[in-house]
Amino acid sequence: MKISKMTRSKRKKMTVLILILPALVFLVSLKGYPLLKVVHDSFFHVSLIKPGTGFAGLDNFKTIMADERFKQTVVNTIYWTVFSVLGEYLVGMITAILLNREFRGRAFFRTMIFIPWLVPIIVAGMTWDWMLNTEFGIVNFMLNTLHITSSPIDFLGDAKYAMAVVILINIWRSFPYYTISFLSAMQSISGDLMEAAAIDGAGVIKRFFYITLPQLKSVSLVIVFLHIIWTAINFDFIWILTEGGPNYATQTLPIMIYRYSMKKFNVGAASALSTMMFAVMAVIFVVYYRQRMKISESLE
Repeated sequence: MKISKMTRSKRKKMTVLILILPALVFLVSLKGYPLLKVVHDSFFHVSLIKPGTGFAGLDNFKTIMADERFKQTVVNTIYWTVFSVLGEYLVGMITAILLNREFRGRAFFRTMIFIPWLVPIIVAGMTWDWMLNTEFGIVNFMLNTLHITSSPIDFLGDAKYAMAVVILINIWRSFPYYTISFLSAMQSISGDLMEAAAIDGAGVIKRFFYITLPQLKSVSLVIVFLHIIWTAINFDFIWILTEGGPNYATQTLPIMIYRYSMKKFNVGAASALSTMMFAVMAVIFVVYYRQRMKISESLE
């Protein structure tokens, strides 16, 4: 009887393995090979216009480190990632709290608030580019009409404003993802628990910090980790709005990789920078995984 059960169990495992094997092979081919290729090329002289390669050792990494724009680009990437994720988290949390309450027209607002997330990046970027235009943009028109400014402001063409404006636009586009995640988690919190806390004298703020927020710890960790990765490696949104300008004020590491590979045709240096980014992302993943395990253990 035991042998029969073991055999049946092994057969199930083998069946599952056979079923997922094609997907695993496809995933490794799609993700694994390109990643290994990038790491390999980072140690070789690879160019799009010069045939042949040779071992470069750490020369490609030295080229990146010696680039006068590298330090500024790293700072830009950190600034862009941290403030984007922080803003998305706060706006997403506030809107989730508001939409979790009963009020007239709640279903309408729940639908409308997800529109920025559903709009394609290219469309969103081009729309904001038009709205912020100094000649015919509605933002400058409104500021001038309300006598807030006397002359048009070049929000995307002035280094003083460019990064902050790009971050604000990114927050506008991405916060609905946080909203729907938080809202879903909030609706799973027991109403009896909240009611009992209210009876015991806990106010709205106290209930939020002692009941709601701890219940959101797990979902917060997941979406913050995902958005740190997504934001740090984002290329298209900044490129559509500013192309990394003005004067490299909004250049992030993905844009720098693009410039090395497609402008300077130095694939080796671009691969070296990509490898450095991957190493940082791997460290972030390890931190995330450890925190995830701690939360899982605390819930058991």
